[in-house]
Amino acid sequence: MCEACATPPPTPTLTRAQLLRLLGVGVGAAVLPALPGGAAQAATTHGTGRGPVLVENVRGYTLTRKGRLREFSSILISANGKVAGLDAHAGRGVRRVNGRGRVLLPGMHDAHGHLWSYGALASELDLSGTRTLAEAQQALAAYAAANPDLTWVTGRGWNQVIWGLGRFPTAADLDVVVSDRPVWLTRVDGHAGVANSVALALAGVTRDTPDPAGGQIIRDADGNPTGTLVDNAMGLVSSKLPAPTIEDVRQRALIAQQKLNAVGITSVSDAGTDAAGYLVLRELAQAGTLTMRVNAFLTWDAFSEVGADVRTDSFAADMLRVRTVKLYVDGALGSRGAALLQPYSDDPANTGLLRIEPEELDRRVLAILRQGYQAAVHAIGDRGNRLVLDAYDKAFRKVGDRGLRHRIEHAQVVALDDIRRFKKLDLIASMQPVHATDDMNMAEDRVGPERIKGAYAWRKLLDQGTVIASGSDFPVSSALPFEGMHAAVTRTDREGRPAGGWYSEEAMTPVEALRSFTLDAAYAAHQERVIGSLEPGKWADFVLTDLDPFCLPANRAMWQTGILRTWVGGRQVGEYGDL
Repeated sequence: MCEACATPPPTPTLTRAQLLRLLGVGVGAAVLPALPGGAAQAATTHGTGRGPVLVENVRGYTLTRKGRLREFSSILISANGKVAGLDAHAGRGVRRVNGRGRVLLPGMHDAHGHLWSYGALASELDLSGTRTLAEAQQALAAYAAANPDLTWVTGRGWNQVIWGLGRFPTAADLDVVVSDRPVWLTRVDGHAGVANSVALALAGVTRDTPDPAGGQIIRDADGNPTGTLVDNAMGLVSSKLPAPTIEDVRQRALIAQQKLNAVGITSVSDAGTDAAGYLVLRELAQAGTLTMRVNAFLTWDAFSEVGADVRTDSFAADMLRVRTVKLYVDGALGSRGAALLQPYSDDPANTGLLRIEPEELDRRVLAILRQGYQAAVHAIGDRGNRLVLDAYDKAFRKVGDRGLRHRIEHAQVVALDDIRRFKKLDLIASMQPVHATDDMNMAEDRVGPERIKGAYAWRKLLDQGTVIASGSDFPVSSALPFEGMHAAVTRTDREGRPAGGWYSEEAMTPVEALRSFTLDAAYAAHQERVIGSLEPGKWADFVLTDLDPFCLPANRAMWQTGILRTWVGGRQVGEYGDL
């Protein structure tokens, strides 16, 4: 329980029917069983089931409570799935597991990801690897042909910058491939989408459709919609998509956790859980089916409807936490929706978009604090970040911060004068190191040589004592935590570009990078007492890897680290290669 709380938070009590009615999720043939009340323990999720276990003959690393690196050669796990000791004596009745000299690290905590879209992508068109519009069109044609029964063709991952297109894609670009049913494809950052003509017609988007507040309909010289919609305008089309069934939601969670376990992620902060998602996570946690801890950020709608009833710091042996609310203030840099204090350097008539007015942002932040929730607000541009800093400052003056470690998600481009305010307000900077290397192909074009000094500014934040919780923003960027660590330490992409690193003065050390993906990510989730490091009394969540991030061979890079085993709560949940 959070120390700031005078009384324990209530146990989730809402029924399945109530939650589904709140969200309006369609119920397919396969539905959830009724969920009993109470925080039942998930006995099958934790513990070995066979008594204590000693994992020995490893090169182990963990952080101590003070953030220092400790090495060890064995870890003793108690029957309840918690760490009993490092380099501890193993008595009689202890099952031994030989780590064969492999590296053992605390399980990675992705501090900002999107479970539901990540799981959905397994069955949608994935355009993230396409290098040109033509490649994307070929992929669309193949996917549509392979899925003739889909009423809508959906996907994500396009990036007009990588395509070298010099413009956003259009409905005409899609129509030449699929014209018999609606197509909706989301940009890689999730802040823009392109529809074909059928989808635009179904959504009623015409030249007479006004831009919604916080959104933009991209238009041609005659004022006609081209097919691309940015930020809040995306809802004009996305609201017409078929509603997922509850079984769809469940399968997305199961697929996502399987993929994330395989890259070494044992816990995640999900940046947008609605009521149906909460219901599914609660069911899976209670049944012992979750193999990954989830710190769920409620959407504003879910918080408004059910927040008072579902708040909990720990459900099912720390498998689920619901104590954070996600808000958005602006869009993304790649689609020029990030809100800037001055116009874009490569688009002088544009200062980006506010997805919510400042007064409404202030109101929502204050409401979140008054309900005893942690706020996590998406802010990319320097204006967006300033507005969020202002909102926290105003709210703290009214109710205090209550020790809830409020967060700014991304904190991507920050005015230099505002960086110190993160420390003054004691905020968490929830950042994604791989965004720097993903965005370096356009970031300075967008903001110019002066504003870039406050962008992806990890070193400036760390040096002033601000906690950075690292994540990936999957599926926006690669979910591989070691790719994020590689970016954090080298400021280069997978190919080592640019030589010497992009603004390398902002790089982290290897220990800082590991800490940002483990102990500090857990701290940002109020879970540092139970996960984040391998100390006695904490859950035995760890991975075995084929590379040592602190002693890499000359011909290998950190992003190439492979996961061999994943353990959660003292139980192996994934095996991916020979030890």
